[in-house]
Amino acid sequence: MPDSIHKKLESISAQCDELLLNEHLAKLVAEANTNIPQIEVKDLVIDENTILLDVREPEEFASGFIPAFISLAIPRGKLEFLAIDKIAKVYGQNAKIITYCLKGPRGSLAAMQLKRLGFTDVSTIKGGILEWVKSGKMIKNYMGEFKLV
Repeated sequence: MPDSIHKKLESISAQCDELLLNEHLAKLVAEANTNIPQIEVKDLVIDENTILLDVREPEEFASGFIPAFISLAIPRGKLEFLAIDKIAKVYGQNAKIITYCLKGPRGSLAAMQLKRLGFTDVSTIKGGILEWVKSGKMIKNYMGEFKLV
């Protein structure tokens, strides 16, 4: 009997830890959404001086990405380690960077971290690539450019 109670307590503890982590994550995403400009797809201007930074995982990127003059793919988990070499050394810390992910949260968190690293002109696409696709815009992958219907 004590063993089963112990297992139940461990299970409840794990659920509480998960809820607490989810609560902390929600606060972190809310902070990022408050502090980082969220650009609506209809207001997005991508010119030759804009870096469009996809922070999704490589397999997500392979399924399709938003075409741009300067398009970079750096997974969110590697951003801090690659931002200096892939962005700052090539384009400078004042470059215009617009991040995106699938739905928005990773893009917001990535943009907030870039700000903390000293990048000055950082924003994110509100709703991520899903919002981009929903608005009828083109995406690109190894097969070419296409719209999802």
